[in-house]
Amino acid sequence: MFKKVSILLVLVLIISTFAVACGGAEETPAGDTPVVEDTSLSDIQQKGTLVVGIDDQFPPMGFVGEDGEITGFDVELSKLVAEKLGVEAVIQPIEWAAKEMELNSGNIDVIWNGYTITADRNEQVEFTKPYLNNEQVLVVAKDSTYQTKADLAGKIVGAQAESSGLAALKADPELSETVAEIPEFDDYLMALMDLSTSRLDAVAIDKILIGYTMSKNPDDYRVLDESLADEYYGIGCAKGAVALREAIDKALDELYEDGTIEELSIKWFDENIVIRDVDKLTAEDFE
Repeated sequence: MFKKVSILLVLVLIISTFAVACGGAEETPAGDTPVVEDTSLSDIQQKGTLVVGIDDQFPPMGFVGEDGEITGFDVELSKLVAEKLGVEAVIQPIEWAAKEMELNSGNIDVIWNGYTITADRNEQVEFTKPYLNNEQVLVVAKDSTYQTKADLAGKIVGAQAESSGLAALKADPELSETVAEIPEFDDYLMALMDLSTSRLDAVAIDKILIGYTMSKNPDDYRVLDESLADEYYGIGCAKGAVALREAIDKALDELYEDGTIEELSIKWFDENIVIRDVDKLTAEDFE
C-alpha cells in the first residue's frame, strides 16, 4: 500500500511551488543563459481555447451522457475555469495511458479528469493544488463471497492501464504478490464489464467512480472495506507552465468564493467534497 506520508510529501512539494517564482519572473545572473519567459497563460489566451484532455469513460468526472455529449463534474468545472481565463474549454478525449505524452506533445493543454497526484506524475507535469479527495478501492460482484483482500489470493484482479488504481494494486504486496493475474484495461468500464461476466474477480478502482456507478446500478457491485490508498486529484499542466497553473488555481479560488464550485459538487455528488484549504492539511488527513 502507498505510504500515506509519501502522499503528504508530494502535496508539500506541490504546495511549496506556489511561492516559487518561475519563467520570466526569475532574474538572470550576469553571464548566465537568459531564462525563457513563461508564456503558458498568454499562449492560451491568445489562441482563445483551453484544450482539456479527459478519459471519456470515467463517470462522474468525464463521460458521454445519454444525449451523446461529454459531461461530468470535471468537464463542467473545466468550462467554468476556462471562462474565468477568458477562453473556451475544448474537451478532448484521449487514451488515458498516453496522457502525459499528449500533454508534453502539445496536443492538449491540461490533463483534467480524476487525475491523481503521485510522486512520479509530479516529476512529469505541473500540478495545481489538490481539489478533490479520493480513495483507491477494490470492487467485487455484489453476490461475491470475497470479503477481504486476503480472499483475493490466487484470483484475477484488473485495473485500468497507467492508472493510480493499478499503481496502488502493484504497491500492495498483500495483493500483488498473491493474486494470480493483474490484467490491464483501456478504461474502467471495460474492466467492470469483465467483472460482471466473472472474467475478473475484482477491480482496483477510484472510489468516486465506483460510487457513482453503484448509485446507478445498486445491485451489481460491492466495495470491500479495506481500501488500497488515499489520494488527491489535481489538474496537470505542462512542466514549467507555472503561469497557467497559477491562473487555474486563482480561478478555482474564485469559484470557491462565489459558491459555484459547491453547487457543482452537490449536483454530481450530493454533497460538497471539494477541498479548499489544502495548505491546512496535516498528517492526520491521510490516516
